[in-house]
Amino acid sequence: MTRIGGAGKLFGTDGVRGVANEELTVEMAVNLGRVIATLRNGTIAVGMDARLSSPMFKSAVIAGITSAGCSVVDLGLVPTPALQYYVKCKKDIAGGVVVTASHNPRQYNGIKFIQDDGREFTRSMDEESERLYLSKSYRIVSWDRVGKVYSEDCKRMYIEGVMEKVDVDLIADKKFKVVLDCGNGAGAVTSPELLRRLGCRCIGINSHPDGTFPCRNPEPVKDNVGFLMQCVRDAKADIGIAHDGDADRATFVDERGEFVPEDVMLALMAKHYVEKNGGGIVVTPVSSSKCVEDAVKEAGGKVVYTPVGSPVVAETMLREKAVFGGEGNGGLVFPEHLLARDGAMSLSRVLELMAEEKKKLSELIRDIPTYVTLKAKVPCKDKLKLLEGLKNAFPDADFTDGAKVEYEDGWILIRPSGTEPIARVMAESKSESRARELLEMGINTVKKILT
Repeated sequence: MTRIGGAGKLFGTDGVRGVANEELTVEMAVNLGRVIATLRNGTIAVGMDARLSSPMFKSAVIAGITSAGCSVVDLGLVPTPALQYYVKCKKDIAGGVVVTASHNPRQYNGIKFIQDDGREFTRSMDEESERLYLSKSYRIVSWDRVGKVYSEDCKRMYIEGVMEKVDVDLIADKKFKVVLDCGNGAGAVTSPELLRRLGCRCIGINSHPDGTFPCRNPEPVKDNVGFLMQCVRDAKADIGIAHDGDADRATFVDERGEFVPEDVMLALMAKHYVEKNGGGIVVTPVSSSKCVEDAVKEAGGKVVYTPVGSPVVAETMLREKAVFGGEGNGGLVFPEHLLARDGAMSLSRVLELMAEEKKKLSELIRDIPTYVTLKAKVPCKDKLKLLEGLKNAFPDADFTDGAKVEYEDGWILIRPSGTEPIARVMAESKSESRARELLEMGINTVKKILT
């Protein structure tokens, strides 16, 4: 299997991912099931996203878990945070497995392990899992000790769990008109119902699960949600919302049909939580825009930076007792609900904030500082070579994750992807011309290192 980064040969920043039946195989899925059953002895919850290969991999994971003597609760097709919330709330569940490649292209799939508190496995846990997998020292029991398989529906429990955390009456009173783009992913089985129960008038697009993702790529970035933006304009809606493949992320379009940059939404909600708590810590990766730190500091809070990846953000939030956290990709973490990214919770909190402030989304984000953030991808199969080269090229950089180089008028971040065989290059500045200059500098540095 292609090295995907993170803990080692298998585990990246967010579980194990690869092209289905090429890099990620059924045999691997069976043995990964055995690994989590060996590490988390007890009943394991298993769920999946809508990808074509997900039923195959889910069956393989269940076979591995039961062959190691643990029983399984099969939750079927669910958003990743729905399974995480179920595992957190059910005290007799030892852990979970989600078959998902989240935002990755349609040919990919992945396997992600969940702790008994609903958080994803930490990097040290991934490293332990990988050692167990590679040494083949996982448990396999005799025929009369194999585990059982049960089925359960956690969708209602999850929807009600989200609703318990927000002011439903306040939201319902506004009768928001919402255009929801589930991207043909797992969010289609929960978010439309949630919006209905929040009293919203919901216009759904791409809202049936389809693992071919016929209408757009799973990642809900601006380039992929043009139809959503047009629908918001045509319907004169109050807001547009888009999910990724497993609905742990949500991105937003304002009432004008303009895409709201993910970092701006992170800054908006972080500022709101700091103000609501009279201060506090916000946790976010080094890849997040400077606008987040600016907004948090203005509200009287402090930012703690981490490597990229939601597991390390959640782990740091727990340690720092953070009031809020998230990534600049639409993945927001609400600690009072779940120490994990949650697209349904994100959309609910944004609607609640609009109702509380009696403002349109474009008005809410008006005071968030604006930066130009540019991103590029460069093919990279030798990530160790890249990292060594970055140390030589930028000896004074911040190496929290890859190399982040700060300048008076901007910054560059170069890091190997944890989910794809590429290097990610980011550059930011107040000036677009300077941001492009920094981006080109970063791209050229990567190419020079890898030549």
